[in-house]
Amino acid sequence: MVNKQGQTRLSKYYEHVDINKRTLLETEVIKRCLSRSNEQCSFTEYKDFRLIYRQYAALFIVVGVDDTETEMMFFCLFVCLFCFCFRFCFF
Repeated sequence: MVNKQGQTRLSKYYEHVDINKRTLLETEVIKRCLSRSNEQCSFTEYKDFRLIYRQYAALFIVVGVDDTETEMMFFCLFVCLFCFCFRFCFF
């Protein structure tokens, strides 16, 4: 999860990634998501995985998956559910 200024607010990795590589990876992923317009699709390719993202207020929720995963499953089950929980808890 990142804000519009490009600062990481929450991150979770399911494989070990060195802290230096993690910082570089997050910077590149954030740039890619923030540079896209609202009219573009919420899925984009990045290196050897796909990024699935959605903007919620001033936050971007970003999930990276490999080729074996289905984008719509992650978008519907994770990203949309996350936004629904935000709406339920804070509004």
